Amino acid sequence: MSNATPTPSAPVDTAKCAGRRPLRFESIDQMMAEVDRLVEAERAGRLRRVGNWTLGQTLGHLATWAEYGFTGTPLKPPFFIRWVLRLSKRKFLHDPMRAGVKIPGVEGGTLATAPMPVDEALGRMRRVMERLKLEAPTLPNVIFGPLKHEEWIALNLRHAELHLGFLVPDKAAGAS
Repeated sequence: MSNATPTPSAPVDTAKCAGRRPLRFESIDQMMAEVDRLVEAERAGRLRRVGNWTLGQTLGHLATWAEYGFTGTPLKPPFFIRWVLRLSKRKFLHDPMRAGVKIPGVEGGTLATAPMPVDEALGRMRRVMERLKLEAPTLPNVIFGPLKHEEWIALNLRHAELHLGFLVPDKAAGAS
């Protein structure tokens, strides 16, 4: 019997979710190594989720938000929201992102949460992260405006730390 990504009966309040792993990535390569570890655990039936999303949804969400730096985002936050959040830019780039935060006026609180097969999401994630390693997005960030290459990377690493922390690879089957 597998415990791979069980479906919770009711949505979890991710702001109060127990069991989330604190993660810290210093590079895209380090983050992708964790992604590979999670994919391996998923395929072995050893991945447990403590949040609401499957691994495919999580990787698809992270890939889409990283792609927005190159393609633009459909969000148009009001000036006041952008101004307030820009005061916290350093915190967003260097400190862990808070769980449970929702974008006002967006159904489900964020974009790009549709179910997605793990292999498809992993492919998208690999492509956009390889691109991000090699080139800085040229579009301004929807909240923070123009960002340096290292700031784009840091923002995506903090985002990945938040969401990947809700996925917990359990010990190997049969291990005690």
